[in-house]
Amino acid sequence: MPKKLLITEKPSVAREFAKVLKINGANKNGYLESEEWVITWCVGHLITMSYPEKYDEKLKFWRLDTLPFLPTEYKYEVIPSVEKQFNIIKSLLLREDIDTIYVSTDSGREGEYIYRLVEQETGVKNKTRKRVWIDSQTEEEIKRGIEEAKDLSEYDSLSDSAYLRAKEDYLIGINFSRLLSIIYGKRAAKQINEEKISISVGRVMTCVLGMVVEREREIRNFVKTPYYKVIGEFGKDNKENTFKAEWKVTEKSKLYNSPILYNESGFKKEDDARKFIASLAKKEAKILEIKKTKTKENAPLLFNLAEIQNECTKRFKIKPDETLAVIQELYEKKLVTYPRTDARVLSTAVCKVINKNLNGIAKGFKDQEISGYIKKMIDEKYSTNLLKTKYVNDSKITDHYAIIPTGEGFENYDKLQELQKQIYKLIVKRFLAIFYPPAEYSKISVTIGIENEEFNVSRKNMHKTGIFRNCKTKTRYKKGEAKRKYNTGKW
Repeated sequence: MPKKLLITEKPSVAREFAKVLKINGANKNGYLESEEWVITWCVGHLITMSYPEKYDEKLKFWRLDTLPFLPTEYKYEVIPSVEKQFNIIKSLLLREDIDTIYVSTDSGREGEYIYRLVEQETGVKNKTRKRVWIDSQTEEEIKRGIEEAKDLSEYDSLSDSAYLRAKEDYLIGINFSRLLSIIYGKRAAKQINEEKISISVGRVMTCVLGMVVEREREIRNFVKTPYYKVIGEFGKDNKENTFKAEWKVTEKSKLYNSPILYNESGFKKEDDARKFIASLAKKEAKILEIKKTKTKENAPLLFNLAEIQNECTKRFKIKPDETLAVIQELYEKKLVTYPRTDARVLSTAVCKVINKNLNGIAKGFKDQEISGYIKKMIDEKYSTNLLKTKYVNDSKITDHYAIIPTGEGFENYDKLQELQKQIYKLIVKRFLAIFYPPAEYSKISVTIGIENEEFNVSRKNMHKTGIFRNCKTKTRYKKGEAKRKYNTGKW
């Protein structure tokens, strides 16, 4: 009887597929097998691109006359540390009783590349190949992915993209690392008291390093430039009935285009600021304009990988790769959808069944704060129809939609570390926020005149907050702005 072979990216993922497929067969060395299915796994990348010396032994030595290195046909080899698992997968791919291969590596460019390299080095022929493309590892999604698996050839463009990116990284790294090491290696080694060094160049890391260096130079070369603002305090003598407003130059001002100004609201010298204050002392102040506006602000878009990495760096002081590792763990435990996504919106198809996610969170996630948000949604009858909102946009989705909670996997929640729980809760809160009505606040701006000089002040009042809106304000200073400010006195 013909069998089906399913290949995942990790052993833990293979076990989840085995549970869904109810495979109770033998647990063999490097794979699982039943009467109908065989499940095996990669352990990340099994194949790598060969170094230049594999093309020609002479290329082992770094010389300018051998650059650039541009092979017409690329060579690949098995990574020695995972050769055993590669040989297991190879033997399974070539087994005569296996007629259909289900590719279930991660649903993305890198996952596609991992399998295609294995197939390339194995030489698989005359077998049906299908691609399992899923957005989460819930039982329902895994079943759907297998049932709706498409022919692997439909993902050839994604595979081509992965191969091209790898070749680009390879050529840039090999050629420029050698070039710069030959030209500048001795000079750089001397600077750090080493006999010799190699200079590593990469498509991504070199650009990032350049940005870091540029920013560091800005910091080191920064020169503080103090300047002096004029702040007026207006109202009655009673402190409770006064407010402060900031002077700003206008075309009517006697200091318009004056060289004594640092910018439109500050003086270069303290003495000039004080003289200006003295010129306005004891003069009548009038309210020239009171402007009121009302504003609504919707919750932010959902998380993609870059956005949640940025948020976790700010909140938890962790590195981007640590955030990815946590979310990958949450994904494998069925708690969230696929993490390596660029999209911050949902697809129309997912939007239509989003109540499943909400109901799952409401029933399964025992957290007092989250329960309170959900209770408010129910009590105030918030709409869950997102179709005509900014949170649903098929045109902004390539491989996967935004990272959201699946509403499942809560049997694994208590086993999580505290940081993992906090990041999961962050994803849940961002998800629930899109169902809340917009935050509402009013803004009042007041312009006060003293002769031809104007002072301005504005305030915000929050009337209705969402999950993330707490209307806190923070004072910020512009680059080079001194924190010293001088009151003009009271009028």
